[in-house]
Amino acid sequence: MRTVALDFTRTGWLTTFQDLGRSGTEQRGVPTGGAADQHSAVVANLLVGNRRDATLIESLGGELAFVPDADVLIAVTGAPAEVTVAGSPSDSWSPLVVPAGHEVRVRGDMSRGTRTYLAVNGTADAETLLGSAAPDPRMGFGQALVRGSRVLVRTEFRGFGRRLFEAPLFRLPVPVPRFDHGAWVVDVVATHGMRSIAGIRELIEESVYVVTPRSDHVGLRLAGPVRHPETDTEIVSHGVPVGALQIPHADELIVLGRYRSLTAGYPIVGVASRASLPLLGQAGPGRELRFRWIDREASVRRQARVETGLRTLGRATAEAFGAVGFAAPLLHTN
Repeated sequence: MRTVALDFTRTGWLTTFQDLGRSGTEQRGVPTGGAADQHSAVVANLLVGNRRDATLIESLGGELAFVPDADVLIAVTGAPAEVTVAGSPSDSWSPLVVPAGHEVRVRGDMSRGTRTYLAVNGTADAETLLGSAAPDPRMGFGQALVRGSRVLVRTEFRGFGRRLFEAPLFRLPVPVPRFDHGAWVVDVVATHGMRSIAGIRELIEESVYVVTPRSDHVGLRLAGPVRHPETDTEIVSHGVPVGALQIPHADELIVLGRYRSLTAGYPIVGVASRASLPLLGQAGPGRELRFRWIDREASVRRQARVETGLRTLGRATAEAFGAVGFAAPLLHTN
């Protein structure tokens, strides 16, 4: 085991430590939090031989850049991005060996997604709160990296004995999502709250909604047509899941994110399918969204296909690393 330092020379608009969030904290009133695009975070960690829930770095907008003081194995995922090492183009969504002293730069295409993820083989030295490195600004736990930050990573990686600019070493079955231009389609499962608003299912299905600048880590605020209950009967506060479609008093639709409040007194008319949540995590201001109603069984089947792809990637990565003599100690496929 050795310790590698990553010296950050650029950190974009907002760069933070991240992981998959907190477990078992919602009963204490603390949201799970975690990476907005969980799929990209998991794939990044698998590509470098880490556990799925290992600490990594999430960057929102602008350019991320760093220089390692020793050879490191990294992967960049998330929104489509231009990745360079020492000024030469490199691949995202693939394991990448970066030699000591070479600067890595990552510039995401904000027109096609808001967040990129950087995973480094090993264990990053990051503070935790309730068992997670995920930030929670409301609890004063920011986890932000700035220009000049130094991140220490404990790693077993010592290189594959290949030169930087040779042909890619691996051809892995990486489940790369689509970041299309134009409106993104989000699958939604209806809830009982829909019954309180006549015609809301048809209205949402036929409309296009636009993410507004008022959106944040709590939820996406969407401009577009909505309807409200015809009565003023009070709705008892109730628990709300990640991805809930909520209609507040204002004329907007809110899709709640991983840092949402745990209860609400507004109508919940649907919940985004689990497989659609990563896409919502990449939606920024100006992004058009359409909603497609599906049943629970279809939602479960789609998530099962996603999980199969991740397990396949985990096994393929372990086999590929083993073939070149590197047994990543943290890799697992569960």
